[in-house]
Amino acid sequence: MKKPQVITIAIAVVAIVLLLAFGRTTPKAGQKPAAGETAQKQEHDHADHEDAAGGFSIDTVLAMSKKELPADQALRLDLLEQSITRGDVKKQKLDVYHQLAHFWKDTAKAFIPYAWFTAESARLENSEKSLNFAAQIFLNQLSQVENVQTRHWMAEQAKDLFEKVLSVNPANDSAQVGLGATYLYGGIGTPMEGIGKIRAVVEKDSTNVYAQMTLAAASLMSGQKQKAQERLETVLKLQPQNIQAILMLGDLYEKDGNKDQAIQWYSKAVKLVQRADIKTALEKRIEALKK
Repeated sequence: MKKPQVITIAIAVVAIVLLLAFGRTTPKAGQKPAAGETAQKQEHDHADHEDAAGGFSIDTVLAMSKKELPADQALRLDLLEQSITRGDVKKQKLDVYHQLAHFWKDTAKAFIPYAWFTAESARLENSEKSLNFAAQIFLNQLSQVENVQTRHWMAEQAKDLFEKVLSVNPANDSAQVGLGATYLYGGIGTPMEGIGKIRAVVEKDSTNVYAQMTLAAASLMSGQKQKAQERLETVLKLQPQNIQAILMLGDLYEKDGNKDQAIQWYSKAVKLVQRADIKTALEKRIEALKK
């Protein structure tokens, strides 16, 4: 009997929501940008043109995504792209970038353009909150992207945004952990560089749940189950109802063949989860383990 991906569903809820909302995160292969589509091409300066390491081009993705739009949506997009006029250019750009982000998220349901314009507006605004929000959008999706070139570009975007957060506020531990996680999941730098950044936060504050959870996931990735278990138990001492930690422990015990402990942790999770599909999957898993 093939195991359902309960743990993946639970841990990657944000990523799944994004996938449901946007569908695929990369454009169809074989398409080329239409001539003259330059509205977003003129002023980008952060991994926007073809990435030397991976061959990814945001300009190409934007043009391809635009070509797939229905005529009425393409017209609306044209009007947005051309709406920057004389006056307070920065303020107008910020407003347009926000509108473009909302368009790609809510109307076109295309993840990469949405994430890109969210990042562009954050860079223009240059506030700690907006930069961190944009960085997390890329980070939350990294583990779901199979295409190496796309993942590399997204990781570079997240890295740039987290570094900008830290330039605004060097004491932002969430950004430090996010930057470390970007190294781990994005394939940039080395895994030890990423772990080092996260450990630095834990050494300063052992109660940082985000850091502990990220290190637990890193331990599982490297096969260090005992270390992962210790991290997860630390999290549950701090947050006894942390569903992610509970599910990860259940999954860990199940993989070790300890059905009783797995059932115990999954049963705790059933009482806490709100989503009916996850609850049902857990209940089925528990019944399968009892056989």
